[in-house]
Amino acid sequence: MLGKLARQHDPNVLVGFDHADDAGVYQIAPTQALVQTVDFFTPIVDDPYTFGQIAATNALSDIYAMGGKPLTALALVCFPEKAELEILERILAGGLSKMIEAGCTVIGGHSVRDEETKFGYAVTGLVSPKRVLTNAGAKAGDVLFLTKALGTGVISTAIKKGKAEPAWIDAAVKSMTTLNQAAAEAIEKRQSAVHAMTDITGFGLIGHARELALASEVSLYFRAGSVPILDGALECVRAGYLPGGLNNNRDFAECLVSYEAGVPDELKALLFDPQTAGGLLISVEKRQADQLAQAMADAGLTAARVGEVLPKGSPRICVR
Repeated sequence: MLGKLARQHDPNVLVGFDHADDAGVYQIAPTQALVQTVDFFTPIVDDPYTFGQIAATNALSDIYAMGGKPLTALALVCFPEKAELEILERILAGGLSKMIEAGCTVIGGHSVRDEETKFGYAVTGLVSPKRVLTNAGAKAGDVLFLTKALGTGVISTAIKKGKAEPAWIDAAVKSMTTLNQAAAEAIEKRQSAVHAMTDITGFGLIGHARELALASEVSLYFRAGSVPILDGALECVRAGYLPGGLNNNRDFAECLVSYEAGVPDELKALLFDPQTAGGLLISVEKRQADQLAQAMADAGLTAARVGEVLPKGSPRICVR
């Protein structure tokens, strides 16, 4: 829809909505730029405090994905008029706990009455104009890393249906409440070798990979067996616990994907699973891949090597 509107021409806009990047970047000084994003959604877990944590983690992720450091946040709240205010207090407390962990100050917000609860944040961060990481810089020969496992969408759907096993819920919640801060800091140490980055959220791995491939004018290939999967995610797919967003993502982006024989149908589906507070997809220079993996390991993280960047061709995304 934004593409249909009149374009504003401001030379200080370093990253706008042209390439569907994770956040906007606006230069305010020769060595400083703002990173701005907004994200909110309906509850995906039963516990209000945990929901607040997940919403904050998800909103902060876009700042990290651009190479920025979060600075301030404004809370966005939709809440039923007759619901218990203690529930809202727990949501806000959960979100605040993650903002404090990130060193991001909540300076206000806005609330409206609504029949359905919704919560999230508008977050502003800082980044050097020379160190912005977009989805448009991937180069042929780069190695692709993914910092979190897939499957939060299908597990959240199973939770809503009352069919999720406790171990599945625990794994999904741990993933969705883990900030991408440590991963971003590890990446910063090797930033000269990181050519492009994006976080994996609502459009799923393939949806965001599509944006990276188109913006960078390259093709990508993923090794199916290397893509990390959350505990219980494959079982959820087999049981048919598919969120509507998964099917929408597949309808939109699968036309650019080619699968080699042997890729399981369950995994094909998970590649389109809409993630909440998902991991970072990183395109790094091949000769620096081992060093980045070591930096992640030193930070206590596991970054899976899931594929490579290829010269632009057809298909734009190949899964082997």
